Amino acid sequence: MVCDMTPTAGVREPHALTGRGQATRARILEHAAELIYVHGVHGTNNELLRRAAGVSGSQLNHYFPTKESLVLAVIAWQAERVLTFHRGERFACFDSLDAFRDWATHYIGYERAYREGCSLGSLASEIIKTDLDVHDQLASAFDQWRDIFRDGIARMQQVGRLRAEADPEQLANLVLAAFQGGMLLAQVARDIAPLRDALTAAIDHLQTFATSPGDV
Repeated sequence: MVCDMTPTAGVREPHALTGRGQATRARILEHAAELIYVHGVHGTNNELLRRAAGVSGSQLNHYFPTKESLVLAVIAWQAERVLTFHRGERFACFDSLDAFRDWATHYIGYERAYREGCSLGSLASEIIKTDLDVHDQLASAFDQWRDIFRDGIARMQQVGRLRAEADPEQLANLVLAAFQGGMLLAQVARDIAPLRDALTAAIDHLQTFATSPGDV
């Protein structure tokens, strides 16, 4: 089964670039995301980014003429990484409880999860404090993430694995909120337990809608 691969909405695709240009742009975005995570949006200036990425001022301005264009691109880049991972074959489009459990186990078992946090969630926490006009794009990224869960839950419902009263969108919001909140608390506590407990509770709640424990 192929999951929906719709690109992140609301973000303009870059003009056609050479292979070298694509590599330079990607390097700038990778360092920009890291700098924003460490210093915040306002604390990330052209000089810091230019030095970190090893590019000239003219190169930086060529790819990203304004801070808003840079932040928009960072959102798209970070979102694409998260969405591509979740749309991979490993989780089978989240159309079973086993897929959700496998996903939870991946993050719970990742030893640096509570140190690094959620890349997209951390980016969001920095951006929402600014007055940049990028909130719609950020919301779109999270909507697409939630929709991966929602569509999987809806498929389980369509094939009779979940009862009709299950609300796919509500349950998807619960799973994503459990992940974001659990990850934040795990970072604060420097312990994976809050994330483990939050995801376990969310998936256990999803299981309460199963038509038969053996079918999900």
